[in-house]
Amino acid sequence: MQFMRRLSFALPFFAVVALWSCSSMPFGSKVKEPFRGNAYESNNRFWRASGKGVSSQDNIARGKADIDAKSTLAGQVNTTMKQVADQYLGQTENEKGADVADKFQSLVRQTMNTEIADLRKIGEQKYYNDKTKEYTVFIAYEIKKNAMLRFMKKQAKVDKTVNERQRDLIEKIIDEELKKAEAEDDGGTR
Repeated sequence: MQFMRRLSFALPFFAVVALWSCSSMPFGSKVKEPFRGNAYESNNRFWRASGKGVSSQDNIARGKADIDAKSTLAGQVNTTMKQVADQYLGQTENEKGADVADKFQSLVRQTMNTEIADLRKIGEQKYYNDKTKEYTVFIAYEIKKNAMLRFMKKQAKVDKTVNERQRDLIEKIIDEELKKAEAEDDGGTR
């Protein structure tokens, strides 16, 4: 009898614990992937991105990770530079701001489509899963902002589709961003 009382008390307790443990992790277990955290996030000095690729062939998994990381990096640069151009052109109330913004975005895309000398791989890890017979590759890249901005400035000088006035505005926009990036470099933080 005493055993039955204990059991009747214990069963609801275990049921509550089981329900609580199921509801506390409805998405499953948290997974820690490589190249996450502050050291791999963009900041005032660097644009950074990581990518992941999975395939039964290691070179294809690596290629997918490479494309994923570079696409993310290009998206960050494009978004940042669009915001910078919009902000600068909005502050100067330039009457031909839309034309300059279009040329500037074209320059950013052209620059990102070019092999960039300062693109640095900051990490690569490869894993093989015996069960699925698949490779998983993680790659992380960074671009130093001031090097990228100087490269854009050089590209603007040789771009034949940009007139003198537009070139001057584009260079002013880039110079403003260079000042910010170089101020961070002088601070000595990474």
